[in-house]
Amino acid sequence: MNRVVRQLSSSLAFLRPRPEPQLSGGSLGGGLGGWMGARGIRVAVRNGNLEQALGLMERKMRESGMERLIKRQARHHLKNSEKRVLARKNLQLRLRSQDFARKLRSIIVKKIRWKYQTGSL
Repeated sequence: MNRVVRQLSSSLAFLRPRPEPQLSGGSLGGGLGGWMGARGIRVAVRNGNLEQALGLMERKMRESGMERLIKRQARHHLKNSEKRVLARKNLQLRLRSQDFARKLRSIIVKKIRWKYQTGSL
């Protein structure tokens, strides 16, 4: 559990409080106000409603694809049933890809043979 928390803490760095931006010499830094473009997802807690803010953050993470990245990075134990399901999906994907390649190859060969037979090549 601690390992997952450590991995998530580096991925969820946007939750940590950030220092205030420093303006240098009156320059606005290209219109950013000295702030070099914050990365990550920002959610404002309004009226002390933390549940609503967490729901909004979860939705934003799901829409941005960050949730999938975190799940892909998490190294956790896979049950044998999950391994079988993943193996079956990978096999079906590979077979579908090979079948598509075989069909495409036969179409190309037919076109080449037809061009040679008609002498249009």
